[in-house]
Amino acid sequence: MAEDRPTSIFFFAPFVSSRMRVEPAWLDYNGHLNMAYFHVLFDRAVDEGFGIIGLGPDYVQERKASFFAAETHTVYRREIHLEDEMRVTLQLIDFDEKRLHFYMELRHAAEGWVAATSENLALHVDMEKRTVAPFPDDILSNLAVMKAAHSRLTRPINLGRVIGVPKRSGAREALLAAGA
Repeated sequence: MAEDRPTSIFFFAPFVSSRMRVEPAWLDYNGHLNMAYFHVLFDRAVDEGFGIIGLGPDYVQERKASFFAAETHTVYRREIHLEDEMRVTLQLIDFDEKRLHFYMELRHAAEGWVAATSENLALHVDMEKRTVAPFPDDILSNLAVMKAAHSRLTRPINLGRVIGVPKRSGAREALLAAGA
């Protein structure tokens, strides 16, 4: 029957979130967006982007499953202030039967500059057992469509970035190493 056929989905590459406004309570004593709220904006975009493939709030209720953040790497590049309206771009990098690897950029909605990037690994979880579990076949199919659209994008430069203090050579570094 026609009603039994799955609905096809279409993805923009990358996914672009709705516009989001900075709330006054999110500002810190430096007068800019507190780092915790960068993650609120990223998280809202994750809900929008993966909601399209069926991983929205209804998924938890109907399927007793969800996906949890396992790892995130955020790079803060520019301050965000109260008057700034933001959007997030989301690119699905890879997935398997239990994991999602995706990359996001938090951008000024009008001017396009990047305020922060976030690379993420999420795990699909059976909410009744609270254990990592495989995605259902329909979600895997939707992820495949999303990945096919996003695989045409350039691989993000910050992907797989390692955190650390770069090693330098010179007199100043020798003094620091000697404890001077």
